[in-house]
This record gives sequence, structure tokens and C-alpha cells, in this order.
Amino acid sequence: MADNHHVLLTVHAHPDDESSKGAASVARYHAEGIETVLVCCTGGEEGDILNPAMDNDDVRANLPAVRRTELERARLIIGYDHVELLGYRDSGMAGSAANDHPDAFARVELADAVGKLVAILRRYRPDVVVTYADEQEFYPHPDHLRVHDVTVDAYAACGDPAAFPEAGPPWTPKKLYYSMLAFARLQKLAAAFESEGLEFPFGESWKELPNNDHRITTRLDVAPWATVRGEALRAHATQIDPSSPFWFGLSDATDFEINSEEDFVLAESLVTGTVPETDLFAGLRETAS
Repeated sequence: MADNHHVLLTVHAHPDDESSKGAASVARYHAEGIETVLVCCTGGEEGDILNPAMDNDDVRANLPAVRRTELERARLIIGYDHVELLGYRDSGMAGSAANDHPDAFARVELADAVGKLVAILRRYRPDVVVTYADEQEFYPHPDHLRVHDVTVDAYAACGDPAAFPEAGPPWTPKKLYYSMLAFARLQKLAAAFESEGLEFPFGESWKELPNNDHRITTRLDVAPWATVRGEALRAHATQIDPSSPFWFGLSDATDFEINSEEDFVLAESLVTGTVPETDLFAGLRETAS
């Protein structure tokens, strides 16, 4: 008899990344009855308070706790069933003093972080794992780069009984995906900002980025959940200014059009199938576990 229970696990760097990257896809799968798990690797301690309404002494003194509360609000909006905190410190932007903190995620031993993630993977036994791509020229944050490395190594080690035996019985996820910001989507954003008389936040620099759209294997229709991204971002009140044209400057109709699809790269798979796909669980829904 087929086991129809499936699990989606995503790995993100900081509180609010789960809202800006793939939130609508997670909302879709949660609505379909798939168990959803968020792994957040850092506490976001180095995040700037970008909302003037939240910039006060009490928030600054308790920023890690405030950001955890914001993450819980976003979790409920998106539909994550579980949140696991890997427990590392935000490394800050490249070249900042925070890079040298001994607990910074980008500084700790890779094997330490891999072992922690392997334990989480073995506990939740996900069918599908989503992480950041190996190509991150658009936003090469040290923690985002480390998320990729840790997730790829943990995905490979999870099913090996000789690897991290203290982390629990082995489990082999069936698919690994990279979330993608398509170059074509950047083009649409730039055109939309121009047509609505707004200054594009990335200026002309985005045109120098490599176009990796040929790598996209999976495009999800998330139109019924397209507004989830904005709602979840607003839950991160310290990080997201609700008056910011960067996040909320476009008209609702334009924002809906641009965010009604989300793109992924199928990086590893044990499932026989063909690409392009329209479902992260393609080939899995009728397969017995």
C-alpha cells in the first residue's frame, strides 16, 4: 500500500529568508497536506533594523529574541509545520567584523554544521530538500554560501550509515533542489519598476549578472499563494519597512503577476522522471516509501 505522507524540508540562512525565497511554494505544499519543515541556520543577530518604527533601544537590546518572534509569525503565515534552529550566529556581510566571531556560521567547522543538519534530516525524513544554489553572484552573503555547502554535504551523508552514526538511523531523501531567482524574473521586475515610474533598487548592475535560466528544471504555479510572500515579509517587522518601495512599491496586480511562479533547479534525484517539471514531488506522489 502506498504511503501518501510526504515531507518537504527547506534550509535557510536567517529569519526572513524563508519569506523572501520560496514562501509561496511552501504554502502550496502545506495546503496540499505535505508536512513542511524549516531549518534556519542563524539567529540573524547582525540584521539591520530597517523599519524606523521598530528602531528603539528595547528592540536593539533584544534583537535575537525579537527576530525569533518574527520568525514564528512568518511560520504561521507560510504554513511551516516545524521550525528547527541550527543555532549558529549570523556572520554578517562579507568583510564585516562579525565574520570573525567564533560562533559565526561561516566560521564554524563545516562538519559540525553538517552533523547537526544530518540529525534533523534523519528525524524528519524528508522526501524533498530545498537549499540555495551553487551560483550566488546576485547576493553572495557568507551565510548563504555556507547554507549551500552544509546542505549539499548533509544531503549526501544522510543516507550513509557510516556518516554521523550518532545522528540517528540513516535516511535517504529522494530529491535535492536549489531555489532560483530567474534572470527573466529580474528583467520583469526592472521593466515593472520602470513602467510604474519607480527607481529599480538594483540600478543597472543586475544586467551584469550571468543568466543561468537554462539551469531551471522546475517551475511551480503558486498563483493562489502569491500574496503569502508579502504577508510573511511584513511579519519580519524589524527587517522589512512596510513603506519600502524595494519590497512593496509595485502595484498589487504587477506584484501578483511577477510572484505567481517560482523556479528551482533539480540538483540531485533518485526518482525516474523527466524535466522540465511543474512539481517538486513529481514522481513521488504515487511511489511507496
